[in-house]
Amino acid sequence: MLLKSEGDVTVAGNVDEALREVALSTPDVVLLDLVMPGRSGLELLQEFADRGLRAPIIVLTATNTVSAAVEAMKRGAADFVTKPFELEALKLKVRDKLEKRELEDEVERLRDEIEERQQLGAIVGRSEAMRDVFRTIERIAKAEATVLVTGESGTGKELVARAIHDHSPRAEKPFIAVNCGAIPSELIESELFGHEKGAFTGASERRAGRFEAADGGTLFLDEIGELGQAVQVKLLRALQERTFERVGSSQSITVDVRIVTATNRDLAEEVKNGNFREDLYYRVAVVPLSLPPLRDRREDIRLLAQHFLERLGPDRKLTPAALGSLEGYGWPGNVRELENAIEYSLAMAEGETIDREDLPPAIGHSGQAEALREQWRQGERGFEETVNRFETDILREALAANGWNQTKTASAIGITRRVLKLKMDKLGIEESG
Repeated sequence: MLLKSEGDVTVAGNVDEALREVALSTPDVVLLDLVMPGRSGLELLQEFADRGLRAPIIVLTATNTVSAAVEAMKRGAADFVTKPFELEALKLKVRDKLEKRELEDEVERLRDEIEERQQLGAIVGRSEAMRDVFRTIERIAKAEATVLVTGESGTGKELVARAIHDHSPRAEKPFIAVNCGAIPSELIESELFGHEKGAFTGASERRAGRFEAADGGTLFLDEIGELGQAVQVKLLRALQERTFERVGSSQSITVDVRIVTATNRDLAEEVKNGNFREDLYYRVAVVPLSLPPLRDRREDIRLLAQHFLERLGPDRKLTPAALGSLEGYGWPGNVRELENAIEYSLAMAEGETIDREDLPPAIGHSGQAEALREQWRQGERGFEETVNRFETDILREALAANGWNQTKTASAIGITRRVLKLKMDKLGIEESG
């Protein structure tokens, strides 16, 4: 009677009735008397625990059985109330537990949302490897530490740097990107730090560098491994002291910039070889973040292909055969190569669908086989790994072409469904979307 004003109330007179009611409808909170006809409240508490009931349980007990209530708390009860009790006090406890349950549900919902997220900024992926990247970006974005993003060309290092900036307190300030490998060595110092008029031939006016342009925001230095030793020295000072001088000037300039760097080189190896300063390496690699190559997150290929289609050709569709070829290809150029392949296919396809023959030639059977063969020749893959990879690619393509129907696929390639299932289990092949 008291709690009907708070919401729907169900009453059970014993353990068996309670279990039937909970099976029909999961409660948000439970009031449990320890003394009932038949089995006790402690036994019901154990039943609830065995069945995984998440609702908070408030135990009601007489003052002479407080020790039983303490035992109930040990078994998972959220709280207890001794009889006789104030009605308003009981109401407050129920409301408190309901609010706590709502908060826990919201936390769980947000956690699930992060787990299921397929995109962060412009980065797309649902593989566990990319979910790890998403979680790392969200953790480090709020910090000020320098980040070193590593990965093969085409894996999306600049997109990661931009996502870090966009999720940071600096999001409203500039994001400045510099490709250190694309700027001639004699101009890179001026590009980064600026120059005074007359500092060198062609310097007809004073010019601010990228550090000044990024003041208050984020400076992304891509391909940092390409920097020469002289610029490395000046960059190290700028990172340590937040000051630098323009080329041709002795006046120090102070800036507030967060640095994110990237490279497809092994900087630790470059340090060993004397090509990269060790002190600068430790300064830029405070937080390392490694991006997986596309071949190691094949479950993202279909999602990425669809993402590029929606942006470049929203009225077009990929046939199962085309998807099979995309999923089976080795992607040495990673996500960038996939985007280019979709753009190529849109130009080649005549109708609303993109089929296997519309894809770039290298993505067909011969290109895929040759890529694997070359990796084996170069010692990048062992013999068994090469054979398994090729068999995986062929089976994935066949499955995709037959809508992932195992019976149809087995018939199409001339084996039994049981043999196909054994091969899929052995090779870890699962439908990717």
